[in-house]
Amino acid sequence: MKARIKFRKYGALKFIGHLDVMRFFQKAMRRADIPVAFTGGYSPHMIMSFAQPLGVGITSEGEYLDIELTERISSQEAVTRLNRVMVPGIDIVSFVEISEDKKASGMTITAASDYRVFLLESLHSSDTHIPIPEKWRDNIPHFLEEKQIIMWKKTKKSEKEVDILPLIYEMRADREGIYLLLATGSEQNLKPDLVMEAFFNYIGESAKPLHYHRLDIRARKKDGTLVPLSKMGTEIGQPTVNV
Repeated sequence: MKARIKFRKYGALKFIGHLDVMRFFQKAMRRADIPVAFTGGYSPHMIMSFAQPLGVGITSEGEYLDIELTERISSQEAVTRLNRVMVPGIDIVSFVEISEDKKASGMTITAASDYRVFLLESLHSSDTHIPIPEKWRDNIPHFLEEKQIIMWKKTKKSEKEVDILPLIYEMRADREGIYLLLATGSEQNLKPDLVMEAFFNYIGESAKPLHYHRLDIRARKKDGTLVPLSKMGTEIGQPTVNV
């Protein structure tokens, strides 16, 4: 069976890169005695994949890791065991069973991510937020009314001009922060810092110190609605004991 783990990443661990997070979870699985399956061959490794690696410096309420299990374990037991071996800065939120279909993996079905963007008092601390200026709040609707928002977008292989407007599904602001719902995935992917760079260009301001916090990663259902990846699975109950 396959399972999906949802976890939070915060505090000092926001500075830990994806590869280190992956190595940490490999060790945590062993310490928590989670029955994870391994690949075959001369160099076996745990069968696990992350839905959408988080950038360094970004905190999150909703990160996802898919694993394959060799035996059944209840959601409650798995969460309890894993949280016992977690370090400050990572918490396990949920553990659900997902489809065996390769097309149902988090990496495959990811369609969007939502973020909260905070304005910082300075670059020296991501904990001290200040109110979003009224000018920003007033200009966001006009920014989204543009016919195109052309930006240079970097990929692993090249850099090209892209109209990012169709990739911004939602953008709004209150005094506390800016909410972004952006296209995410292997085919279409937009990072929040590029959106804010484009917005600052639009209002004629230089870049400001910002903190990005991912709220969740979402999949698109057949009816078009976007739901958290954790909703694409089911809770695993305690195994029935025959007496």
